[in-house]
Parts: sequence; structure tokens; C-alpha cells
Amino acid sequence: MNDVEVPGYSRRFGAQIAVLSSGLIAAVIFSSGMGFIKAPWVDVVRVMIAGMTGSEELPRGIDKVLPYVVLDVRLPRILTSVIVGAGLAMAGVVFQGILLNPLADPYTLGISAGAAFGASVALLFNITLMGLYSVPLFAFLGAVGTLAAVVFLSAQGGDVSSNSLILSGIIAAAILSAAISFLKYIADEHVSVIIFWLMGSFASKNWSDVLMTLIFVTGGGLVCLFYAGDLNILSLGDRSAVSLGVKANRLRVTLLITASLMTAVCVSVSGIIGFVGLIIPHLLRFFTGADNRRLLPCSALAGAILLLAADTVTRALLPSEVPIGVLTAMIGGPIFCYIFKKRYQFTAQNG
Repeated sequence: MNDVEVPGYSRRFGAQIAVLSSGLIAAVIFSSGMGFIKAPWVDVVRVMIAGMTGSEELPRGIDKVLPYVVLDVRLPRILTSVIVGAGLAMAGVVFQGILLNPLADPYTLGISAGAAFGASVALLFNITLMGLYSVPLFAFLGAVGTLAAVVFLSAQGGDVSSNSLILSGIIAAAILSAAISFLKYIADEHVSVIIFWLMGSFASKNWSDVLMTLIFVTGGGLVCLFYAGDLNILSLGDRSAVSLGVKANRLRVTLLITASLMTAVCVSVSGIIGFVGLIIPHLLRFFTGADNRRLLPCSALAGAILLLAADTVTRALLPSEVPIGVLTAMIGGPIFCYIFKKRYQFTAQNG
């Protein structure tokens, strides 16, 4: 029976990956042609291929400004949003699997609050040690410092439980939120800069941002995929996991650090963008099931499409650019309320 079902299940998974991958490629191409200077998708493809191959024949007949607009202005921003969306979605899958809580996301443990605090400090005191990368660096350090504090608070006798992680994350987030409010209070006329960063944006991203996020998100994603099978077993509980040969505590800490570092890098580049890591795993479970080996790659692709679509709307369709964190919250909040209500009704009806 299983021998018949597994190939079909694998074919369905392959079809899902193919559809999501095709959708992502199409979204990147069409988004690259949208904006103040519009371009047909055929010209965008010719410019991209010419940029990759160095061909001088393909761009002939195209406005000479278009290659610069597509390759140097739009594409770095587009690819950064794609990578950040994939990273946040995968981190959401991992956090929900580790904490055994469907409401968990990359910000449950206070990682976003730590990044926000670090960035607020850099903005308030105008720290420019690393030039344009000073704010992302401080955001990253704030997120990593928060992770270390949460793990330290939750560790008891060398063990780290899901409940203690959640409680420690709530405590850390509450303290850091108060600290951020204090920084905004003393910022006076500079408070608008802090608030804008906290709402998230992909404006002015370059190829260095693309490379940095790609390295960390790809590396973290590979680690998560490697342990995806063990993460499935972890959902059975620590006792069952240990009996099946999975070192639950070590696995939990490894994946926690990996997902948190992915989140820290994404937040340090984009600012605070919520709901991607919360909504995407919920939506994708309806199509892929709960198997993390399939849920992780599908969520990465879906998260990339969602965040790219949101960034394209705010960049090219709205009269003025709205911070993307605001847009994702406005879209994600009602969707999550609907999913939560439906899930609750289904649980109540089925006992």
C-alpha cells in the first residue's frame, strides 16, 4: 500500500515545487519590469540574460537606461526581498516545529525585538563605524544577544524545553519593547528615522545585501533541511524522540540557533517584517501536509513570492511607498484570523 502511495505523494510534491518555482521566476521577471520606467517582460528577460552572459547583441534596440534600472536598481531589491521572504518562512516552520506551537514565528523568542533595539541604538546615536552597514550590524548583534539571553534563561540543568523558551522569549521581548519605547522617547526629532526602520523596507538595497542574505539563508536552509526528518520526530515529544535515537535537546538548540541567525540576518537587512513566518507555514500545510521535509522548501518558495508581491505593490503600484512591514501586517493579520478561526472550528467539530 505504501509502495503505491509514496511515489504519488512524491510526484505531488514535485509538482508543488515546480509550480511555486515557476511562479517565483515569473514574479521576479514581471516585478523587474514594473515601476516608474515600465518595460515588457521580453525586454527584461533579454537584459537579464545579457547581464549573466555578457552578450552585447541581446540588449540592442532596448532603451540604454533599462539595463541599469533592471540590473543595478530593481533586481538587487527584488532578490533581497525574495531571499528574506524565504528565510523568514523557513524560520517560521522551524520555530513552530521546535516549540510545538502553531502560533510561533521568527519573532516569538524576541529576536525581532533584539534586532530593533540594536538598530535603534545605532540610529539614535548616529553610529557610523561600518558606514551603511552600521545599522544592520547593530541589528544583527542585538538579535544574537537576545538569542543568547533567551537560551541562557530557558536552560535548566542543561535541558531546554519548549515552554521555557516561549516564556523566556516573552520576557525578553517585553523588556526590549520597553527599552525601544524609551529610546524613541529620548530620540526627539530623530524618532521618525527609528520608526521608519522598525516598519521595514527594501529601499536602496544593493548586490552586497543580496550576497550577504543569500549566504546566510542558504546555509541556514540547508541545515534545517538536513534535520527536517528529525524535526518531524521531535513533534512526537521528547520521550518518543529519544526512544527513536534523536537527541532532542541538541536538535532543539541547533535548529533554534540556525533559525534565529537566519532571522537576525533578514531583519538586519530589511527591518521588522511580520506575519511572513507565521502565515506561510499555516497556508502551506493545507497543501503539503505537516512533513517538514516538504514543508520547508515549499514554504521558502511561497514566502519569497509573498514578500516579493508585497514589495512590488508598495514600490510600483501605490502612489507613495508604504513601509512593507505595515503592508504585510495589513494582509497577514486578516488571513491569519481566518485560518485560526477555521482551524478552531474544525478542532471543535472533531473533538
